[in-house]
Amino acid sequence: MLNIKQRNPRVWTSPEIDVFTLPYPRRIRENGGMSIKQLSETLINQIAAGEVIERPASAAKELIENALDAGATRIEIATSGGGKSLLRVTDNGSGMDERDLELAVRRHCTSKITDTLDDISTLGFRGEALPSIGSVARLTISSRRRDSDGGAEIAVAGGKRQHLRPSALNPGTIVEVRDLFFATPARLKFLKTEKAEAAAITEIVKRMAIAFPQVRFVLSGTDRTTLEFPATGEDHLARMAQILGKDFRDNAIEINAEREDVTLTGFAGVPTFNRGNAAHQYAFVNGRPVQDKLVLSAIRGAYAETIPSGRYAVAVLSIGLDPALVDVNVHPAKSDVRFRDPQLVRGLIVGAIREALARDGSRAATTGADGMLRAFRPGFQPNGYRPQQQPQQPWSAETSPSRPFSAAATGSSAYSSSYQRPVGNGFGERPQASFDGLTMPTARAETAQTSSWTAPPPASEAEAPSRFPLGAARAQLHENYIVAQTETGLVIVDQHAAHERLVFEAMRKALHSKRLASQVLLIPEIIDLPEEDCDRLMQFSSEFGELGLGIERFGPGAIAVRETPAMLGEVDASGLIRQLADEIAEWDTASGLSAKLEYVAATMACHGSVRSGRRLRPEEMNALLRQMEVTPGSGQCNHGRPTYIELKLSDIERLFGRS
Repeated sequence: MLNIKQRNPRVWTSPEIDVFTLPYPRRIRENGGMSIKQLSETLINQIAAGEVIERPASAAKELIENALDAGATRIEIATSGGGKSLLRVTDNGSGMDERDLELAVRRHCTSKITDTLDDISTLGFRGEALPSIGSVARLTISSRRRDSDGGAEIAVAGGKRQHLRPSALNPGTIVEVRDLFFATPARLKFLKTEKAEAAAITEIVKRMAIAFPQVRFVLSGTDRTTLEFPATGEDHLARMAQILGKDFRDNAIEINAEREDVTLTGFAGVPTFNRGNAAHQYAFVNGRPVQDKLVLSAIRGAYAETIPSGRYAVAVLSIGLDPALVDVNVHPAKSDVRFRDPQLVRGLIVGAIREALARDGSRAATTGADGMLRAFRPGFQPNGYRPQQQPQQPWSAETSPSRPFSAAATGSSAYSSSYQRPVGNGFGERPQASFDGLTMPTARAETAQTSSWTAPPPASEAEAPSRFPLGAARAQLHENYIVAQTETGLVIVDQHAAHERLVFEAMRKALHSKRLASQVLLIPEIIDLPEEDCDRLMQFSSEFGELGLGIERFGPGAIAVRETPAMLGEVDASGLIRQLADEIAEWDTASGLSAKLEYVAATMACHGSVRSGRRLRPEEMNALLRQMEVTPGSGQCNHGRPTYIELKLSDIERLFGRS
């Protein structure tokens, strides 16, 4: 007889081993099986509660949905201990009578559906929320109909119902949940801190508030400051501004599209108005808040190449379709849905957002100007800068600070006598030109290597700022930033990022029309690469040829570049080829290249754009601004960074205390 203890539950050493040393299923078989029995109603409800009520926020969601289905226009939520100690939801809905209260705490009792799941027009329909909560907590429901003289109250604690009793209250319903999960202590161990649970409830309220702007929501309690969202009626954007901040109103683009009886409405933020996570993306299906992976993936796809990696768009989208074309009964929490035609829905979202971005998404986010204003702090001085001390002069009438300024005091000579040029200011020893009493360096071509500033001549009448959205170029700073004057303020443009976007859009357009024009190199450029990189590049040589990039194999470990895209002008062929080789190595297979041709175009555009540090002539700056105004998506580069920042005249006046 072997006396070997079981160590691996999948290996049986002897049929006579003690059954209590074996895994649980084997133990049942060794005992000859066990008879099947009906579970108690309390245990059934607790099992259901594990699916429906995962945390206090789940209970809050179910109770708020019931209030909305009852037609409430005011909903108050009070919490304590993150919802674990207390969760109270008060509404002014239609209310319930004594019979409804008795059925409400029983499983599978609901007034929202009849015999089919094909036409669900309410938020709740399962009839499991209240009995599930009552099985794991102390639940009290008080309700009164509008046409009733008095109300009633029923209580359930740990699955045990108490008798009805009269209750005095206003028309509506009050649902109070205390000591959540007291009947299932193991579940309490999996809850997060009170602060985290309170934040989850806040997020639920925000989602419901966005979906129902005609309802007033008030969230309060001992564990939080009071949060109130007044009703905004049909003004959905005003409610979104309450949740997402007032900046969203200024940076939102309206979405309104329809395809095959599926409608998409809502608002999406401009690409430069983005966040560090996806928490500011809200989706609704027939008025139901959902967190569906298909919708979130479609939003990411719509903003591809317009938002930097690791950043997320801000969007509120509402999908409307026949209830028979969507299954909301996928999960007990009702946060996931399944569409009959998912590709139709995804295509509608991606197409509608991209169309809106092409129409109105090129403008810069207003938050960029706000950040600029914060950078312009009065009295700011760079670290380490110390103004040069001037020799103290004896007091005289001419130097008295109480004397008003005069033309002589503000003239060129007076200014020069009291000002010493800091060392290394980048101006060099250039001739000085007087302009309205101010000493200003003159821009000259021969000082291109030392200058940080260029002043174009005054704009002609055809280049008047009032004629163009991006205004007329007035200066170039640090050989990279164009300062343009508009009718209402000024615009600062990143010349490299802006031109990169323009080149990319031209290449993208050519991709879908004809082969890009190329320029033949007089002497082919030979680039040494590992043999495996050469193999990958040559595998896609025909696709590169469509983009105007002609390559050939030059021995086992080299690539010869014979043609480059004409629109790129002078390009760093070596850097471009090496980066393309690295990117193809990441794709692994050739099957995905057709879907990534635009990404290749973006890489090529980056290498061929106007580089930082290049001096532009005034006509070149204005030409760049004019092209940006007619190019879709010119508000951000291929990597999603903003190409320009707009500063209103009112903001500038505020900096100087003039407003």
